[in-house]
Amino acid sequence: MNIKITHKRRYKKTLAFLDKHLPKGSSLLDLGTENPFTPFLKEAGYEVQNTQGENLDDDYKEIAITECDCVTAFEIFEHLFAPYNILKEFKSNKLVASVPLKLWFAQAYWNENDDWDKHYHEFEPKQFQFLLEKTGWKIMDYEMWTSPDPNKIGIRPLLRYFYPRYFIVYCERTQ
Repeated sequence: MNIKITHKRRYKKTLAFLDKHLPKGSSLLDLGTENPFTPFLKEAGYEVQNTQGENLDDDYKEIAITECDCVTAFEIFEHLFAPYNILKEFKSNKLVASVPLKLWFAQAYWNENDDWDKHYHEFEPKQFQFLLEKTGWKIMDYEMWTSPDPNKIGIRPLLRYFYPRYFIVYCERTQ
């Protein structure tokens, strides 16, 4: 499996954050279909159940009641029109989620050739925090990190060394 260096870096940081908050062997409901990060989670000792490609804006009720120690959502909420709905409904009392941050020097990702592969939201930290609070979650810990790509040159690639691109949170249910 050929994984870009920037993805490997993000996977390592994500896994370290997860390890900080959940014991090995925890059962995870990972929103989104199985992806290149799934083997990293399994190799790290987590039990992972992915969703099966359902439209999580419309078909979230069945998923929301799934028994698990923690729901994970790694770069998923930006693809939903209404992440509020599924966040409000989860049965799990723990959530680890990451989202791409809105960058002033780059437009939101928009794949013209794929109806699903678009970012309807790229969040500012305060927007994502507010969404989580309104849906009954309390942020217990968070991190932000940059996403430099040493293989690219130019102003935007340089700015990616200094401006955080990813925001990850560990939350617990408050209501």
